Amino acid sequence: MNSYREEDGHQRIGHYQDQLVVDEDHNNNIAEAGEKEEKIDSIERLFAAKEVPAWQNQLTLRALFVSLVLGVLFSFIVMKLNLTTGIIPSLNVSAGLLGFFFVKMWTKLLQKAGFFKQPFTRQENTVIQTCVVATSGIAFSGGFGSYLFGMSTTIAKQSAETNPEQNIKDPSLHWMIGFLFVVSFLGLFSVLPLRKIMVIDFKLTYPSGTATAHLINSFHTPQGAKLAKKQVKALGKFFSFSFFWGFFQWFFTAGDDCGFVNFPSFGLQAYEHKFYFDFSATYVGVGMICPHLINISLLVGAILSWGIMWPLIDNQKGHWYPANLKSTSLHGLQGYKVFIAIAMILGDGLYNFIKVLGHTLIGLFNQFYKKDSGTALPVAKNSPPPSQSFDEQKRTELFLKDQIPTWLAIVGYVVIAIVSIIAVPHIFYPLKWYHIVVVYITAPALAFCNAYGCGLTDWSLASTYGKLAIFTIGAWAGAAHGGVLAGLAACGVMMNIVSTASDLMQDFKTGYMTLASPRSMFISQVIGTAMGCVISPCVFWLFVKAFPDLGSPSSEYPAPYALVYRNMAILGIEGFSSLPRHCLTLCYSFFIAAIVINAIRDGVGKERARFIPLPMAMAIPFYLGGYFALDMCVGSLILFVWRKVNKANADAFGPAVASGLICGDGIWTLPSSILALAGVQPPICMKFLSRKTNKRVDGFLGL
Repeated sequence: MNSYREEDGHQRIGHYQDQLVVDEDHNNNIAEAGEKEEKIDSIERLFAAKEVPAWQNQLTLRALFVSLVLGVLFSFIVMKLNLTTGIIPSLNVSAGLLGFFFVKMWTKLLQKAGFFKQPFTRQENTVIQTCVVATSGIAFSGGFGSYLFGMSTTIAKQSAETNPEQNIKDPSLHWMIGFLFVVSFLGLFSVLPLRKIMVIDFKLTYPSGTATAHLINSFHTPQGAKLAKKQVKALGKFFSFSFFWGFFQWFFTAGDDCGFVNFPSFGLQAYEHKFYFDFSATYVGVGMICPHLINISLLVGAILSWGIMWPLIDNQKGHWYPANLKSTSLHGLQGYKVFIAIAMILGDGLYNFIKVLGHTLIGLFNQFYKKDSGTALPVAKNSPPPSQSFDEQKRTELFLKDQIPTWLAIVGYVVIAIVSIIAVPHIFYPLKWYHIVVVYITAPALAFCNAYGCGLTDWSLASTYGKLAIFTIGAWAGAAHGGVLAGLAACGVMMNIVSTASDLMQDFKTGYMTLASPRSMFISQVIGTAMGCVISPCVFWLFVKAFPDLGSPSSEYPAPYALVYRNMAILGIEGFSSLPRHCLTLCYSFFIAAIVINAIRDGVGKERARFIPLPMAMAIPFYLGGYFALDMCVGSLILFVWRKVNKANADAFGPAVASGLICGDGIWTLPSSILALAGVQPPICMKFLSRKTNKRVDGFLGL
């Protein structure tokens, strides 16, 4: 979870260059907001007097304990976002900041108690950040808001499927934990032998990993540590505000459509078309972290769909589709919403797959055939080239010091693959062992392509590879043999491998720049992944038990991408026969439009492209509506005004404020879920009625 993501697989929309500019600005101004910083030519010279701890000492018990606590917190946040809009911001800054704060507080308390104060190093900070994002990353790649929940009866009832029985797998704690354990570690072993090639030989940028490393390095300089404490203080203030605001809102939600989340900000008619501000601290915080272009694209998509298209298509009720259908039927208006969104997602995914694959092939050609001087290979296995700077020499020396044996990666991959080939078909009966063998044979090559392309462009195309598995394995299994379930399960296997591979390389880049040992980084990834395989299903199970209507369109947690992924699987095996009238024509049009818009964005240059909306972001509100887009635009507006008033201060404290809003509202989900499980109901229902309806209610009540 190294950058902003959306639930459509693992494509990081926030990896557009706008987000990188935000990250760079934040890092460049991190000391400026506190005290003036002396100009520094070498980061590592600042730390020359500090001894780099052995890799065993980087993996401290306190680091793992802090990682566990933050991993639980962030898993709740990611799960809530998975099951609502599917828009997930980068939590790296929050993980680094809170890790820094907790360990500093830990050491200060021990020092006051008279115990030995163990130094807190940037390497330990890196281990915490890596472990936390690996833990909470499972809440995303586990598919709880997409392919995994798409297997359930709740989502199957909303689809147009004709033979759902053999294509249903309802959530259960034991099989979810087992499935994640047998598929989540393969990606770590698949690219492990390539770490030196990717980071040192090819000198891939990995912008998100680089930005995170700069942030952690800055925390442990004198000025950075002082500013980090101020950032944590700001995060704490807005965390408290967000938590108590969620608690306050809870009192007014004693019924359907009650509370501030249903406030008709622009009138009741706009509310009926999903245009209202729902006072969500989470989405305001997400909007502050996401680039302005993402938020505007969401709003444009909401206006285009709910403001123009859906009212026009609704007028064709009785002509294009039967007028007596349920609102959730995919043979009616709901079908246009879902399948047009799918068309845009696929069009955007195809374009960017070809684009990033082209970058990858050109980059590999330059590496191996042109022998670019800027990417020359080291002259010896464990010695850096003499032309390297002091920082590069120091980092390369330590990165090559603690080698991880190649045989370990190969044996680990083969052993886990064998276990998975045996175990997964027992979890998903339509998915046969030979399907999984094919996935595991092709996965290392795809994992390499994804990790390499991510290093060049900062884009992970795991969702694209997951969709490829949905269509190929689903069609191979066939409609008569549970192809929908087989395709969704294969999507999960492929996405977990490919996404964790690129995430691991991002973290290796972070470790390279903070002098964290590859061994400590890899072990922290493994530990974080193992924790996530237990924590994330438990968190999801809590949501399932606390909210019985989870996954329905009218629910507080509609899980929109679960239906999208299931219908992708249905399309892959049954074709387009179930679509309502003219829906296929509109799908083709929006599929082509997504490709054309992306091509125009790339053709006009970066300066003009920031005024052209992103098709992937536009597609998200087609199904959900514009309420969360308005929240995010409010967050974007707050940050925009803040930057106009004091840019350095906004860049330094903006991510902390946003993280506090997200974390506070996210952690409130835990007590609210416990209250729901305990049968404790809010005391008040705050509902908004029209003047006419209110008179009728008053008359009925005799008021």
